[in-house]
Amino acid sequence: FLRHARSRNYVSESEICKLESVPLDFGDYHPLKPITVTESKTKKMNRKGSTSSTSSSSSSSMMDPLSSVLDGTDPLSLFAAAADPVATTTDSTRKKRDKDDSSAVGSDFELWSTKRGEILARYTTTEKLSINLYMGSEKGKATTTGSAVSEKVRTRLEELDDLEEGSQKELLNLTQQDYMNRIEELNQSLKDAWSSDQKVKALKIVIQCSKLLSDTTVIQFYPSKFVLITDILDTFGKLVYERILSMCVDSRVSLTDNFSPETVNDTAKETCLNWFFKIASIRELIPRFYVEAAILKCNKFLSKTGISECLPRLTSMIRGIGDPLVAVYARAYLCRVGMEVAPQLKESLNKNFFDFLLTFKQIHGDTVQNQLVVQCVEIPLYLTLYSPAIDWILQCIAYRAPEILLTEMMERCKKLGNNALLLNSIMSAFTAEFIAARSMDFIAMIKECDESGFPKHLLFRSLGLNLALADPPESDHLQILNEAWKVITKLKNPQDYINCAEVWVEYTCRHFTKREVNTVLADVIKHMTPDRAFEDAYPQLQSIIQKVITYICDFSLLFSV
Repeated sequence: FLRHARSRNYVSESEICKLESVPLDFGDYHPLKPITVTESKTKKMNRKGSTSSTSSSSSSSMMDPLSSVLDGTDPLSLFAAAADPVATTTDSTRKKRDKDDSSAVGSDFELWSTKRGEILARYTTTEKLSINLYMGSEKGKATTTGSAVSEKVRTRLEELDDLEEGSQKELLNLTQQDYMNRIEELNQSLKDAWSSDQKVKALKIVIQCSKLLSDTTVIQFYPSKFVLITDILDTFGKLVYERILSMCVDSRVSLTDNFSPETVNDTAKETCLNWFFKIASIRELIPRFYVEAAILKCNKFLSKTGISECLPRLTSMIRGIGDPLVAVYARAYLCRVGMEVAPQLKESLNKNFFDFLLTFKQIHGDTVQNQLVVQCVEIPLYLTLYSPAIDWILQCIAYRAPEILLTEMMERCKKLGNNALLLNSIMSAFTAEFIAARSMDFIAMIKECDESGFPKHLLFRSLGLNLALADPPESDHLQILNEAWKVITKLKNPQDYINCAEVWVEYTCRHFTKREVNTVLADVIKHMTPDRAFEDAYPQLQSIIQKVITYICDFSLLFSV
């Protein structure tokens, strides 16, 4: 038989075999700087670890024989230090510079904490709620010897299983305020269990709370429930991270903000792995996802690529969540954690959103429709429940994103049917300049939306908010106003009407004369006078007057309106 040489890809082989390039900061390095010999104090370290300056303390007693002759310095080093002031940069300045460089999220990024109160105030319910409280257990409290490792592991697993075997108490018929109080009690119980060194109990509480996020029996309250439960998850993630970080600090060495896994001692790594193994043993998907996402930052102790490897896997896990509302909030939480611990990994965030687009049609599927019939919830109200999650996901993706990415996302949304919900979130999350430059494109998309789903007047309101911040092309000014006001003036509900009119009055004042402003104000009076509807709209009417006064500075013109 004939023997053929195997095909070779020399380019890829060269990339694989190439040595890793390490950027060199010449501000810290100079060949003529004095050599500092360090003496390792850490036990059980390999040869590589013992030479690391971050895991050893400097020894002044061990000196280079040649340097000792010259009182610890040599003339060339002194000359280099005098000629190169960069070499004398202090450690504190260097640490501050490194910290500033690594901060990828600036003050222009709107934090989740600013949205929390608005969500809790908006998504309320008068229906009765239920919650399961952890009651504790006497199982697994027997002492075990230090040598019986397998027995100890089995005991801990039994303690986790005990949560699913009836160590809970279900509380029924709770009002919304009672429910929020119970959640706060669980948050306090978590802190108390942690401070008393009952780590397994703390984990049980977090698992129990995460399970509540799979319950959509009172669906209109779900966004507020998400806010309350993720507060507990955030607390847990912070406690675990600080616990492991404290194990890396001793009297000799403290980790910097941008530490590497090589500087973390074995005990801290083992504890960190132990937490991930415990979480991996959680049987149900939703609590397993949320608890692992909560401690995502702890991957920094194990590997440089730990977070970048976990984010795609957690994104894929969400595909197993059947309820589209539960799934989109899981995606929002992953984006929230990802922006906190690794904002530079935008690829994973983009994949998260594109996964959502693939499953978007589930929102209008039979399963969801049947659920809404049972709970007597209309589809327009149901769609508004998605807004906080989708708005947040898009805000994370759009932050300092190139315009080509925003254009691609807009084109993808065009191809989806019933896309009013996505369109509204895009106009809320993308920059006002991006929206204003494409105002006529957005108006065309709004006109094609199904009125029975997401109301068109809300879409025009979102567009108007952007046009109050950025100017559209001058040639489109009049056409934009005409298209928007055609929809606004047909609104029968006074509250819907005034909420839209208030926004578009500012656009009219910015770009038109007294004649157009007068026409708009006359239309406002016409809609708000019948049945004294204006009595429920004083804040909006006051806002309209303030905008008119702001943009019309000529008092003779103002009083002629």
